Amino acid sequence: MSQTGQSFFNEMLNGSDVRAAYRSLERWHRDMPDELRSLKQHEAEQLFRRVGITFAVYGEGGDPERLIPFDMFPRVFTHEEWRKLDRGIRQRAAALNAFLADVYDRGEIIRAGRIPEHLVTNNEAYEKAAVGFRPPKGVYSHIVGVDLVRTGPDQFYVLEDNCRTPSGVSYMLQNREIMMRMFPQLFLENRIAPVDGYPRLLRKTLASVAPQKCDGEPTVVILTPGQFNSAYYEHSFLADLMGVELVEGKDLFVEGDFCYMRTTEGPRKVDVIYRRVDDAFIDPLCFRPDSMLGVPGLMSVYRSGGVSICSAPGAGVADDKAIYVYVPEMIRFYLGEAPILENVPTWQCANPDDCKYVLENLHELVVKEVHGSGGYGMLVGPKADKSSIEAFAAKIRAKPQNYIAQPTLALSATPTFVDEGIAPRHVDLRPYCLVGDSIELVPGGLTRVALNEGSLVVNSSQGGGVKDTWVLAE
Repeated sequence: MSQTGQSFFNEMLNGSDVRAAYRSLERWHRDMPDELRSLKQHEAEQLFRRVGITFAVYGEGGDPERLIPFDMFPRVFTHEEWRKLDRGIRQRAAALNAFLADVYDRGEIIRAGRIPEHLVTNNEAYEKAAVGFRPPKGVYSHIVGVDLVRTGPDQFYVLEDNCRTPSGVSYMLQNREIMMRMFPQLFLENRIAPVDGYPRLLRKTLASVAPQKCDGEPTVVILTPGQFNSAYYEHSFLADLMGVELVEGKDLFVEGDFCYMRTTEGPRKVDVIYRRVDDAFIDPLCFRPDSMLGVPGLMSVYRSGGVSICSAPGAGVADDKAIYVYVPEMIRFYLGEAPILENVPTWQCANPDDCKYVLENLHELVVKEVHGSGGYGMLVGPKADKSSIEAFAAKIRAKPQNYIAQPTLALSATPTFVDEGIAPRHVDLRPYCLVGDSIELVPGGLTRVALNEGSLVVNSSQGGGVKDTWVLAE
């Protein structure tokens, strides 16, 4: 797996030496015949297909449902490495929620001059309908997905925060399930921290933020846009594992001060809605009047304390890429602590000096839309041709406030199966932090891998795959 002249951190190799955390996996790979590997890869694909693990890519024509590529070589973190990540992720989730509670109330961080007011109040994700309302426990973002990259033995950076409805946790759980089914001996030989407690922790988190008007055990539901949504598999998967109902907007209705679910036994009051529907479509009486996905009157019930919506409408203002720049300041302002995890250095094109630098150095930078996601609307300068760079420069000049830029990081690489054996491929990590009456985190997350040699784009919509993520127990 060695690569001559490599300029990135190889998570398995230190020169020609295999790092201790990977030694058992190196032996496993070395002793596996090619025929067995091919057989197991086919078995993994069949298992993914059988349980319906697909994702949709919009706007490309043809069948939008694709099988997500799965790499069988796990990624490994030591217990010590994970301990730092765990602390940093919890700290970040706490600060992001404190920021949301503040900007929908007194706005102390704005009054103190720590963040420009226009970045918050003029942000398209800032929901005026949420101003002045404090959700149960003061929690706005209940599931925080923090995207991390690694550049060295002890160097981790946060690429972005996902405070609305971060997807991918079903792949984290199914990657582990499939690896345990195909290679049980690996799990006997290695002490790997489990991730299968996530659905229980998610239900516990959601139940903990039930409104005060809830009597007895809260009724929790997952609100999905429906079967044509790209993450519908995940919605149904989590509902099944949590033992809660999966509903669409047409299954819910408002009456008086409460929200109800239609059932064969008559209406049933709903206390907590884990919504996987964007803000604009939640309630046609409050947001988009043409929405067929939401529940008319739901925001009125929410604001009167009759139902909890997770994550809260308006939580998206905390994961905007222009706001991302200020998260370290949030940590210092609200928690009085130094950030444990660093941001990637970032240029804001809304700033004339930053914009000038970005335009002069596009060939070296990664440029992203502040509201973009899924690997769309971005430029990877070192991989782009001259015409693409010129076209992107025109977009930046037209609307500089829509873009931020970052250096092209040398992302770490992990061993990944390729036709000729294994080779290093670049990866990132999305752990899932649950915030309710406590902050919970399972040891691991979703590792996304750029399967194309040299590629730095890991999104499944852009040709990336997934792999199991191991955290070695103490």
